[in-house]
Amino acid sequence: MAAAMNSMGQRKYTKRVLKQNIPLYIMFLPIILYFLIFKYYPMTGLIIAFKKYTFIKGIWGSPWAGLSMFELIFSTKQMTNIIWNTLRLSGLSILIGFPMPIILALLLNEVRRMWFKRVVQTFVYLPHFLNWVIVGGIVVTVFSQSTGAINHVLDSLFGFTYPFLYKDASWVTIFLSAGVWKEVGWAAIIYLAALTSIDQSLYEAASMDGANKWQQLIRITVPGIIPTAIIMLILKIGHLMEVGFDQVYVLQNDTVAEISEVISTFMYKTGIQQAQFSLATAMGLFESLVGLALVIFANRIARRFGQGLW
Repeated sequence: MAAAMNSMGQRKYTKRVLKQNIPLYIMFLPIILYFLIFKYYPMTGLIIAFKKYTFIKGIWGSPWAGLSMFELIFSTKQMTNIIWNTLRLSGLSILIGFPMPIILALLLNEVRRMWFKRVVQTFVYLPHFLNWVIVGGIVVTVFSQSTGAINHVLDSLFGFTYPFLYKDASWVTIFLSAGVWKEVGWAAIIYLAALTSIDQSLYEAASMDGANKWQQLIRITVPGIIPTAIIMLILKIGHLMEVGFDQVYVLQNDTVAEISEVISTFMYKTGIQQAQFSLATAMGLFESLVGLALVIFANRIARRFGQGLW
């Protein structure tokens, strides 16, 4: 009897809460519709990966191809090389690019002259708002073998030039450096916000106990932003199979195609330029599934340290 009354009371409470929140549900309805129409419904197009798609027959009229497109991905040396290039460039971008915003945020946090801090922030934030086409033009202007500023200096001083954009090692270095230069300032904003949430009384207590700046940084500041850093790292790992199309496309050339051809550029050239939609879709689906698996794996590791995303 008591259990039945409790159940009835719970249902009444739930109905009352639902009625009270009807305005909020109505406000949230456009967001739900947006995700259903523009995010989830387009996913039905993934069926192209399992069909021999043609424009004339359409998605549903095209014949089934089974897993033949995925077999093609893993059976050719070119595909294997493309996947390896993607992992290598993305992994290096995370390894080098991930700590840079943290370091920048820690350095800016120690600046006491506000005018200087604002000037530095403005200059490091600005590249984020530049399109990769503009950044690519800057890179070519600086590193071009025939017209580049650096090679002009080398030619004037030593009488030779170096093909920075046509050697694998130097191309990768320029690629990574350009990515860091463009995004480090914008990514640092998150860590600067995390630093403001640290209780300032901890620094006062540490100072009274004789801790110097370095000790305060190691014992207070860094632990204070670790939860934010772990969340950002999980999100970064989820994009391990993704290398920005714009960045690669504007910087690559035929000479370094062996190392610069990645999944995103392959899907563009295969799907758009060569109209092999099924193969490009299969590669994109493979990329997404690997990214999902990496996010789940990274989150499980973080949960063991009490810092999981969910």
